[in-house]
Amino acid sequence: MTPSGLVTSPVKEITATEFKARCLRLLDEVADTGEALIVTKRGRPVVRVEPSSPPLDLSGSVKLLVGADEFVEPLDVDTDIAAFDPARVVW
Repeated sequence: MTPSGLVTSPVKEITATEFKARCLRLLDEVADTGEALIVTKRGRPVVRVEPSSPPLDLSGSVKLLVGADEFVEPLDVDTDIAAFDPARVVW
């Protein structure tokens, strides 16, 4: 039992030699089961392998700094460069 009162299952331990021999299979197992794995070297834990968390949802995280009218036409390079005003750039 952890200090917070949660009951945890024992973490599987494996030697570095065995991990090296079965690495890809063990990574798949961790991903499929969600259970962590401790790799030991000479009986001492050296690394914990655990499943990664799902990627964050980034929708809505980008703010456009231009108006919709600026997306209507393709750039006319010669005209747009001549009319460029660095003071309008938001840094």
